[in-house]
Amino acid sequence: MKEILDAIQSQTESKSGSAAVTAADFAALPIPESYRAVTVHKDETEMFAGLTTRDKDPRKSLHLDEVPVPELGPGEALVAVMASSVNYNSVWTSIFEPMATFGFLERYGKLSELTKRHDLPYHVIGSDLAGVVLRTGPGVNAWHPGDEVVAHCLSVELESSDGHNDTMLDPEQRIWGFETNFGGLAEIALVKSNQLMPKPQHLSWEEAAAPGLVNSTAYRQLVSRNGAGMKQGDNVLIWGASGGLGSYATQFALAGGANPICVVSSEQKADICRKMGAEAIIDRNAEGYKFWKDEHSQDPREWKRFGKRIRELTGGEDVDIVFEHPGRETFGASVYVTRKGGTIVTCASTSGYNHEYDNRYLWMSLKKIVGSHFANYREAWEANRLVAKGKIHPTLSKVYSLKETGQAAYDVHRNLHQGKVGVLALAPREGLGVRDEELREKHIDAINLFRDASAERTNKHSRDASAERTNKHSRDASAERTDEHSRNA
Repeated sequence: MKEILDAIQSQTESKSGSAAVTAADFAALPIPESYRAVTVHKDETEMFAGLTTRDKDPRKSLHLDEVPVPELGPGEALVAVMASSVNYNSVWTSIFEPMATFGFLERYGKLSELTKRHDLPYHVIGSDLAGVVLRTGPGVNAWHPGDEVVAHCLSVELESSDGHNDTMLDPEQRIWGFETNFGGLAEIALVKSNQLMPKPQHLSWEEAAAPGLVNSTAYRQLVSRNGAGMKQGDNVLIWGASGGLGSYATQFALAGGANPICVVSSEQKADICRKMGAEAIIDRNAEGYKFWKDEHSQDPREWKRFGKRIRELTGGEDVDIVFEHPGRETFGASVYVTRKGGTIVTCASTSGYNHEYDNRYLWMSLKKIVGSHFANYREAWEANRLVAKGKIHPTLSKVYSLKETGQAAYDVHRNLHQGKVGVLALAPREGLGVRDEELREKHIDAINLFRDASAERTNKHSRDASAERTNKHSRDASAERTDEHSRNA
C-alpha cells in the first residue's frame, strides 16, 4: 500500500513541476494480496436480535478487517480509495435492517461465474469513493491507471432491454457496496468501469467522496424528468433540509430558481439553510409539530397547522413538490400539504417503511406520488458535473479515519451529524488532492459551510460543558462554605 500511496502523492507533486507519474507507472505498481476494509460478518447477523432499531449500535457490528483483493473481471476497475463517506445504507447494513445484506450477495452470486466473488462470509460496505484507478479489466477503454476518479453506486448488467431507456429499470440493478461486495469503505474497491466519473479538481479527496450517492439521488428525485421535474418558481418542501440528502435538494432548488421551504429540527440547522441561501424555514421541533397522536393514529389538525405555516412563508401558496425521505412519520402530512396537481417524490423511509395517508387528499386533488431510487448513469454524471463546475458543493461536516467508521455510522444512525460524514481511507490526512486552487478559492466559503457549522457546534458543546463545570464548581464551593458556616455556628 505504501508504494501505491507514494505514487499518488508523487502525482500531486508532478502537478507543480516535477516529473509526471504516467499511466504506465501506475500499471506497473504491484497490487497487494490484501487490503483493509470495513466489513460486517455473516455469522453476526442476529447480534442485535430483540433490540429496537435505535438501540442497535454500528460500533459493535462494523469491523476493520484485512481481506483479499478480489479478482478483476471484464469491464471492471480496481481503485485505490483515498476517501469515502457514510450513507444511510451503511447504517442499514450495520444494524441488519430491514434485512441482512448477505441475502443480496447470495442472489448476486448466483448470476454468473464472475459474480460468485461477491458471495462471501463478510461484506465490504460503502457506496462512495474518491481515489485513483490502479487496474482496468478487459474491455475498459475510457479509464486508465492513474486517473483520479469518483464513483457513483449504480451497478447494472444491462442484458435486458428494460434498462436501456433508464438504467435504474434494469432487472439486475443493484447499489454497489450495499447489494454488492467490495465497496468503498476500504483501501481498495472493485467497481464497474461505467461507475467512474472525473474527480472534481477543486476538492480534496474527502470532499470529492462526499456528494456521490446523495447528490445523484437528490438530482434524480428533484430535477430529473424521472423524478419531480422541478422548474423555476416551484415551491419545494424539503424535509431534513440540512441533512445528507436535503442539503443537496436545497442547493438544487436554489440553483434552479425554485423556492425551497426547508424543514429542520434545530436553530443551528436552520442557520445552515440560511447560509445556503434559503429564506423559508420551519424548525419543526421549535414549532412543536406532532403528526401522530400515538403509534396508530395521525393528527390531521397538525397537517392543517403545518400547511397554514407553509402558506405564511410562501405568500399563500401550497407546495408544488415535496422532497420526501423520512417516510412513515411525515408522509401523511406531505400528501396533505401538496398543492392540487402537485408531486410527492420519495426516495427513502428512514422513520419507517409503512406509509399512511388520507387518499382523499391524493385522488380528489390529482396529486402524484413518485418513487425515486438513486440515479441512472446520465443523472449521476450530470450531478457530478455540477459539483465539478462549482455549482453544487459538498456538505461535508466531519471526517473520520477508516478504523473509526463504526463511530461515523453511529453518528449518522443517531442523527448526531450535519450534512455528510466522511472517512479517510488511504489519504493520510485531510486536505489532500486539490488540483484547481483558483476554483477552490472562489467557492471556499460554500465548501466549508458544513465544516464551520460542525466546528461551531463542537465549540458550543465545549462552552456549555465548561460552563456547566464552572457552575458545578461554584455550587460545590458554595455548598462547602455553607456547610462550614453551619458547622462553625
